[in-house]
Amino acid sequence: MHVLIINPNMRMELTAALVEQLTPFVADLGLDVIGTTATFGHDYIASEASYVMAAHAVLDAWHLHLLQHGQPKAVLVACFGDPGVWALREMSSVPVIGLAEAAMKEARAIGPFGIVTGGAAWGPMLERLARGWDMSGPGGLQRVRTVEAHGGELAADPAQGLTSLNQAVMDILAADPPLSAVILGGAALGGWAGQLPAGQSTVLIDSVEAGGRWLAAAVA
Repeated sequence: MHVLIINPNMRMELTAALVEQLTPFVADLGLDVIGTTATFGHDYIASEASYVMAAHAVLDAWHLHLLQHGQPKAVLVACFGDPGVWALREMSSVPVIGLAEAAMKEARAIGPFGIVTGGAAWGPMLERLARGWDMSGPGGLQRVRTVEAHGGELAADPAQGLTSLNQAVMDILAADPPLSAVILGGAALGGWAGQLPAGQSTVLIDSVEAGGRWLAAAVA
């Protein structure tokens, strides 16, 4: 009895960190958390090309996991961009989601929201995802702010990373229209949201924690 975390990039240390962060969300349900890492692709997903390769790696990881461990109760694709999620839903019979969709669903339930993340290429990519999920428009995604460094680079220098993200959060909150929620997106940035500012009427959502809450609800 377990849930599966698929890390679509090749950083095994990130997989281990994600398993540690997500285990508390399902431990009381008697479920183990098994993490698997892409066997090919990139160290971090920060472009259209690496995104396409990551989707292929997700499907490969799924097949290998079935051979080694059998079918999980649910699958979380641990990338804030959700490569391969739709294909995996088509192939499997268990609930599947990615960090971006999990976080956007939480945010949209609160009200108009924005996203702060690392890597300039993610701006238009996330806007496209939101439109595809019908999560843009007046009550959905209003704007995305990216910092130049991608998530892996931010995590490698936490002090500078937090400074950059802090400014991005303040910028996104200062623009119009007002936001009810801001998502901090990025698998490598799990746990960072509590160190960033938010307005008195704005909820700051950690995408990894949103994924954990989704897992708990999916298997409860």
